[in-house]
Amino acid sequence: MTTERIAPPLTGGEREMLRAFLDFHRATLAMKCDGLTDEQLRLKSSPPSTLSLLGLVRHMAEVERAWFRRVIDKEDVPWVWSPEGDFQVAYDATGSSRAEAFEAWQAEVEHSRRIEREAESLDVTSYCARWGEDVSLRLVMLHLIHEYARHNGHADFLRESIDGVVGA
Repeated sequence: MTTERIAPPLTGGEREMLRAFLDFHRATLAMKCDGLTDEQLRLKSSPPSTLSLLGLVRHMAEVERAWFRRVIDKEDVPWVWSPEGDFQVAYDATGSSRAEAFEAWQAEVEHSRRIEREAESLDVTSYCARWGEDVSLRLVMLHLIHEYARHNGHADFLRESIDGVVGA
């Protein structure tokens, strides 16, 4: 499997730029997992951490679900791997497979894209229990860009430790 990653535009409207950068970072995470077996995707970074590439995919599925579906769309949906809402649990991908994790993550990404597309503007707000106040769709998109960028840095190190692949 080879992931296509389109570079974000250098100019454009705010919504177009946010959407493009978020999709760029989503594709980056998928690229870091390309060509690896389930076993390689489950390899942990370093004890006692349970962090793995597959764990990052599972974690980001929960993050997408939390911010777009639960916060912005106000859906009362259960967590996939984090019954108590502790997304760190999702990092432990022991016994998980690429198929399971990527199916859940890609489904959440599609929900997120739909919610963003259907929102009247980036100024749409919804209550966020985590911060105890309303947040805008703009903040959610910026937060996810930040979350992906941070975890893609982790993915860089994880991938390099597995097979030496670095960059992009």
